[in-house]
Amino acid sequence: MKKLAAPQNLTSLAYASIKNYILREDLDERTRLTEDGLSRQLGISKSPVREALNSLHTEGLVRIEARRGAYVRSFSLQEVMDLYGLREALEVYAVGIVAITPKLIKGLRQSIARTRTLLEDGDRLGHIEEDMNFHGLIASASGNAELCRALANIQNQLWLCRRKTYDLSASTAPSAHKAILDALQRGNRKAAQKAMRNHISLVRQRLVDFMQPQ
Repeated sequence: MKKLAAPQNLTSLAYASIKNYILREDLDERTRLTEDGLSRQLGISKSPVREALNSLHTEGLVRIEARRGAYVRSFSLQEVMDLYGLREALEVYAVGIVAITPKLIKGLRQSIARTRTLLEDGDRLGHIEEDMNFHGLIASASGNAELCRALANIQNQLWLCRRKTYDLSASTAPSAHKAILDALQRGNRKAAQKAMRNHISLVRQRLVDFMQPQ
């Protein structure tokens, strides 16, 4: 991580920097995130780092152990199933109420094109980010700010699982997203909801199969 220049809101900047570090770096659940270590890397005092870690703990991205520090969160099979169940409910709802506009259709089409390019280039993190962007475009176009906030938090938590299982479902994303786009372009919300449900169910099942003991 890069050191932070003297800012007006150190806590917000520390939060953003540590969150990006957790999501983008290939950390495992044994990596300690100590206040001392993070404050040295960022070049700031421990107080904003502590507040940032507490916020990330509340969001479910880290776990904090007394007198030991924070760790990247690990997820049980049941937790993954619960998160995907909630994600499916939110995203199917979003597709049902989204404002279908030329701007949305263009944005989704461009996202699918970027996804194909990222897959061809083998850009794992870039693909996951673009996948989140595709779903985020739909959520934003629903006009429901709380839905956007809840979905973004769920996506961030699931990122910690998906970065280890990228190859399980990445190749199916363009066709799954295109099915959603095609249905929206026809104005067929029920078909779009079905395509969204099928897409998320497939990703969830592949991840669950991967996590289940052999």
